[in-house]
Amino acid sequence: MSEASASRPVGVVVAVDLDRYAQVMEAARRVGLVVTSEQPVLGTLAGTIADDRLPALEALEGVEAVDREHVIRLPPPGSPTR
Repeated sequence: MSEASASRPVGVVVAVDLDRYAQVMEAARRVGLVVTSEQPVLGTLAGTIADDRLPALEALEGVEAVDREHVIRLPPPGSPTR
């Protein structure tokens, strides 16, 4: 696969069925999710996955929602405003 055709990784937060948390997490790993954070009490997990694998993650039984991470960068304190 050429670098141009490689799908870039994206950060995601996944909401899962609390009753099947462990099973859903394992299935998510099998479709390519690299888990970086687990919150079983909240029923969420976070990680990265190739952009083209998002549909497979969203289709897993027990996955309730998949949200892309949004990064907001603020200027350093004291920086001039526009």
